[in-house]
Amino acid sequence: MSRNSSSTNPEKRRTRGSRLGFRVDAATKKLVARAAALERRSLTDFCLRALTEATQATITRHETIVLSERDRAVFFDALVHSPRPNARLKRAFQSARARTDS
Repeated sequence: MSRNSSSTNPEKRRTRGSRLGFRVDAATKKLVARAAALERRSLTDFCLRALTEATQATITRHETIVLSERDRAVFFDALVHSPRPNARLKRAFQSARARTDS
């Protein structure tokens, strides 16, 4: 059975109600078609999967913070040994509390 069988994977059965359209040059289409054939997938399925994976990777990369060992130590030290709130910060909290309580 081919890999693009929708009966074995519930993810494949999602309704595709929206459309994305874009044009590519002939060389790119030939390259993508070759890759799709190697994966034994339809061109649409291959492109959809590649687009989804690239999208998820991009979002993950932008939502992830990578800290050096030094930065990690400074961050956790600030959490554990946070400074006492000064007068300005206390006034800001009182002001915010007054706005949310009313």
